[in-house]
Amino acid sequence: MITTITPEILQEFKDRMHISHDGEDPNLKRLLSFSVVAIQGDCGPFDIKGESHIDLQAKELVFERTRYVYNDALEYFKNNFAEDITGLGLDIEFQRMSDEATTTTTTTTDGGV
Repeated sequence: MITTITPEILQEFKDRMHISHDGEDPNLKRLLSFSVVAIQGDCGPFDIKGESHIDLQAKELVFERTRYVYNDALEYFKNNFAEDITGLGLDIEFQRMSDEATTTTTTTTDGGV
């Protein structure tokens, strides 16, 4: 599944990379989209447009991975960001477990016999 990269996300990445021209926009959108899918595959679901701690942490990793791809250095990304990737994966899983526990408690309390 290809993630749609908004103009705001693209501009944020371009500002970070000091890219002022529009000639590479289609390629940058594609690279960002692939990076979202890759980080979600390694860590779990997040919203690249979201504002939660997890979403912002994930966006940081997406931008870093895209920077590595852009500079033809992807083979170094996972080693250099292993701690961040693992941390994000754990944060996403703990959030999922917390959400699941809240849902189970609410369902049992409200509708349990």
